[in-house]
This record gives sequence, structure tokens and C-alpha cells, in this order.
Amino acid sequence: MRVTVCEMHNTLSGFEKDWEALVRHVRSESSDLLLLPEMPFYPWLAQSRQVRPELWAKSLAAHDKWIPRMFALGSVMVISSRPVIRHGKRFNEGFVREASGEYQPSHSKYYLPDDEGFWEASWYERGDRDFSVLRTDLGNIGFLICTELWFSQHARQYARQGAHLIVCPRATQTASTDKWIAGGRTAAVVSGAFCLSSNFISDDDHETDFGGTGWIIEPENGTVLGLTSREEPFLTLAIDLKAAEQAKQTYPRDVSD
Repeated sequence: MRVTVCEMHNTLSGFEKDWEALVRHVRSESSDLLLLPEMPFYPWLAQSRQVRPELWAKSLAAHDKWIPRMFALGSVMVISSRPVIRHGKRFNEGFVREASGEYQPSHSKYYLPDDEGFWEASWYERGDRDFSVLRTDLGNIGFLICTELWFSQHARQYARQGAHLIVCPRATQTASTDKWIAGGRTAAVVSGAFCLSSNFISDDDHETDFGGTGWIIEPENGTVLGLTSREEPFLTLAIDLKAAEQAKQTYPRDVSD
């Protein structure tokens, strides 16, 4: 299976330009799966502590508009998260759009920071803490949406559910990049699954200094197979999901709870 991770600008004009290049890349690389950053289709709302419902509505509308545009990619599974309103409350919901166009929601983000530039607990509600794998046409997928990566008990839970992939759409800063890669390596080892992540990148004048650096990490030893960069913002590699199945039989995945 050929999987693609990326780093994308978090402005409307920058993302549009990146998208055109990403479509060309995905087609030329014959990708089967594309992971986008966290809530990718509108500028990051949580950089401001002031909650503005009208901006949430604009972000929701932008995601509704962009999801049909994914067909431009061809027969590709697309994974990310998006703003939703459920029962009158705001959530950040993980999703898979199958190559067929079918939309499958995952859980809504549960672990929410409330810090400078990332006032997420102010902007939306916790999900229901349901970390069940999503069974898709391409394999079993576990979501760890950004901050959720640091709660490794769920990576272990995904191992027990037979996850092939752990996906981490995120919005993280440059200064913490090394820490996040370490977290991705740990999630891969604990789950015995390939770990994929995509992130935003910022221009110099952006309020939040997003650090890019998407990754693809293998499941046995947590080896980083590749990273994105400003010079190469899109990365596609071929992976064999049998490696994730085999990793479940070896240490530390084979140790009883």
C-alpha cells in the first residue's frame, strides 16, 4: 500500500496552492492513502482564546465544501479530522473518506490542551473517549489526534484491536518537533502499527509557528522511514501491512497486560 503524509500551509490561499501541488503528487505517486493535518481546511481557530462561534461556523462550512473536492485526488482514501456540531456541542471529529467516497467518522478528540496558541478545551468539547479501531477498505486504523499521541495506553489498546495504522493528524509547533517524532516512534512500537502524521507549516508572519515534519514510522522498532520538509512537503512510501501483523507477535506487544 502506498501512503502519503504532508505538511500544508494554514492560510486559505496557502492551502489552496499546496492542494494543487498535492493533487499532482498523489496522482503521480499512485497513492492509496493520504493523511492531512488536523482540521486542515480553515485557519487554526484555537490560536485565540476568544471563542467566536461565527468562525467555527465558517470552519465547518469550509470543511463541508472541501470534502467533495477530495475526488480530485482519484481513488484515494483521505484521513483527517474536522469540526462538527453534535447535539448542539462543538467537537473535533476524526474521519476517513474511503476511496469510494463513503465517509466514516472516528472518535471525537478527547484530550484537549488549553494553552497559548492551542485553546482547544475553550473552543470545543471532549469526545466520548471511544478509542476503537476503524475498520476500513485498506485495513484497521487507530486515531490519535494530535495531543492524544501522548496517552500511550490507547496505542496499546489499538494493538489489542489489530490496528495496522496509527494516524496522527496534528497542529504542532517547530520548537517541539523532536518531541513529537519521539512520540510517534513510541506509538508505533507500543501499537505494533505503522504511525503516520501530517502537520501544518507556517509562513514567518503567522501567529503560530507550525513546524511541519510529517512522518512515516514502521511498527517493529519505531524506525523513521521518512519525514516531510519545506523542500519536500509531500512524502509517499510503500508499506506492507503484514509487518504490522507480524509486529503484534514480538516484544513488547506480546507481553500480557
